[in-house]
Amino acid sequence: MTRDERRQMLESFGRSPALLSAVLRQLPKKMWLYKPSPERWSIHEIIVHLADSEASSYVRCRHLIAEPGRAVPEFDPARWAGTLGYFHQSTRESIELIRRLRKTTYCLLVTLPEAVWSHTLNHPQEGEISLEQWIERQERHIPHHIEQIQGNYAAWLGTHPPRKPATRSERPNPPTSLVSLSAEYC
Repeated sequence: MTRDERRQMLESFGRSPALLSAVLRQLPKKMWLYKPSPERWSIHEIIVHLADSEASSYVRCRHLIAEPGRAVPEFDPARWAGTLGYFHQSTRESIELIRRLRKTTYCLLVTLPEAVWSHTLNHPQEGEISLEQWIERQERHIPHHIEQIQGNYAAWLGTHPPRKPATRSERPNPPTSLVSLSAEYC
């Protein structure tokens, strides 16, 4: 990857939380708990997953930089979602956590010297990965879930079609004789 490609990837990485927030602002909160099917996550669960993933990535990135060659623990999103009570966690706090952790990691990454980008660690599923490979993967993570969120919204709309706006009923003009009577009365 060239320096320009890396810079563009880092900018995309840094912007992702803002894109997520922009998409979420467009969706009615009443549908955030909607699940398209029992095995799929709701938007609420996706947001909390992203916070957990961002926390895990925050630590993993620092291992790559400070302790290259180290093995890191597995992050099992399904297990975390199933055991950490995602339903009871705050989406507002999760969104803020995503924003802060991503910003902090972005600010660290843009200052790194070239040699650090080749540092590696041992990933439980993928084997040896470099910091450069890690950022490529992380840069796509939030956009992937934005697509999932938009799919959930489309599925929700299919089961909850928007209501037609209320129309004003046309009232006939009052008879002229009543108007003239009122005028004469005053």
